[in-house]
Amino acid sequence: MAGKKERGNYGIDAPNVVRSLCAIGAILIAAAAAALDLLNGVWLKALSVWGGAIGVLCWAEAAWMLWSSKRGKRKVVRKLIEALRLSPDDSVLDVGCGRGMVLTGVAKRLIGGKAVGIDIWNANDQSGNSPGATMRNAAAEGVSDRIQVVNADARRLPFEDGAFDAVASSLAIHNISERRERRKAIKEIVRVTGPNGRIALLDFRNVREYAEAMSEAGLAEVRVSGLHFSMFPPVRIVTGTKS
Repeated sequence: MAGKKERGNYGIDAPNVVRSLCAIGAILIAAAAAALDLLNGVWLKALSVWGGAIGVLCWAEAAWMLWSSKRGKRKVVRKLIEALRLSPDDSVLDVGCGRGMVLTGVAKRLIGGKAVGIDIWNANDQSGNSPGATMRNAAAEGVSDRIQVVNADARRLPFEDGAFDAVASSLAIHNISERRERRKAIKEIVRVTGPNGRIALLDFRNVREYAEAMSEAGLAEVRVSGLHFSMFPPVRIVTGTKS
């Protein structure tokens, strides 16, 4: 089941950033084109070309982010799920599940187990982010019977200690602005993970901080992966095992 093609629509990550990059790129390129016609002098024309080049770079970044959301992310998510070392009857939590790419990917590997996703459903983090979108994707992937979604904050998980055999999170914890609050989320993740449970966190920043917090919480085998460039910005995966 793990190898089945994804059928869900998982939206665009950071849609406002993508729109801003496209708009800034268009403005810079248009301004550069106009300046080349209107301005005289080698240095002024060189400055216009430089501005246009930055505009092209903005478009390139936006295109990379779109490709990352639709294609590249799937490859890294598979690595994230593999790092959990799941058994078919595991109970798994996805923190900040969004539209459910990780959640449905986990559910495909379960038979008697359950995949639970929590989120606060912020559409600025992912386009069309909502519990309904997540469950529609679960239905499209044929795993809705193995999935549950819950409205919850990562810093206050509404689950008992050791409730899950594994916990994953993708591009979620960095959205918590304060370092102290991010560490609170890590502590909550560790709390709800059972003995010998695996934790895998994917993000593009703060990953060393996550690893430090996981080690301080008593996790063993804490590792930070190399950069994965099939996502933009490039990401790392932090893993650990609760003893």
